Amino acid sequence: MSPLKKKKLSKIRLELDKLDNSFIKLIKKRTNLVKRVLALKEKRSEIVDQKRIAVILKNIKRKSLKNKIDPKITNKIWSNMIAAYIDFERRNFKKK
Repeated sequence: MSPLKKKKLSKIRLELDKLDNSFIKLIKKRTNLVKRVLALKEKRSEIVDQKRIAVILKNIKRKSLKNKIDPKITNKIWSNMIAAYIDFERRNFKKK
């Protein structure tokens, strides 16, 4: 790789790092909202809502196509995020 391309690559990676920092802040906000939702759930069986998951993924696909983003990328991201939060809820569910 030429020195010029290395310099351009470094600049782009810096932008990616800044964007990752923004994602961390958003994940913290989302986690706090999930904690509030979890506090309202009375039964462990309420943690997974397949209908809601289907609606979320359908909306993400629609928004991805509208914004010219490969829907396979966003589907994978959201599916993994949903799975991670389901795991989080299961680990943090407290019977009332």
